Amino acid sequence: MRIVILANNILKEELLKQRVNNPLEIRWLAGIDELDTQPETDACIDLLFEPAAKRIELLKKRLPGLVLVNSVTTTLQELPEGFIRFNGWPTFLERPVVESSGTDDSLKKKCEDIFLKFNKRVEWVDDKPGFISVRIIAMIINEAYFALEEGVSSKNEINTAMKLGTNYPYGPFEWAEKIGKEKIVSLLNQLYKSDKRFEPAHCLQNEIIQ
Repeated sequence: MRIVILANNILKEELLKQRVNNPLEIRWLAGIDELDTQPETDACIDLLFEPAAKRIELLKKRLPGLVLVNSVTTTLQELPEGFIRFNGWPTFLERPVVESSGTDDSLKKKCEDIFLKFNKRVEWVDDKPGFISVRIIAMIINEAYFALEEGVSSKNEINTAMKLGTNYPYGPFEWAEKIGKEKIVSLLNQLYKSDKRFEPAHCLQNEIIQ
């Protein structure tokens, strides 16, 4: 099986963390412009996906093959038919379960087969911004920033309290740094359009402006 994957070093390491031995030929690309020079493959995985028109057009050329995009905020309704979106944000990709959304059963089966080669199970969820786990983590991070604004405690103390009290792998501020605060704010703004509970904390927004 031949696959082309667009990734940076961090996401590549996370994806390969639990990979089992299997007959898989992978071509790793660092930029979308390299994709147009690649021969036909069984699947294309874009871990660096952004909903830019040029990028989407280049990915569409890989259809009707399997096209998987790391698209947490942009839903299938905004993507070409035949795409499958999944949660590949930093720290989530190393987990054994991958949250995904798709509409074509045959493509979903191929997606499951692909991730199985990386020792991961696909969990099919509704096509909503943030899937399930990212919505929760984004809200936890946002509430931590509200607590910081109100002077409840310091970043270090809140990080420590959450790790010790909930057994999370990272504190909320650590998680925000690893994921990228711009990603968190973008998702919160998208969710805020339909649910005012997701209004981004001012100090979180200010940190990405500075």
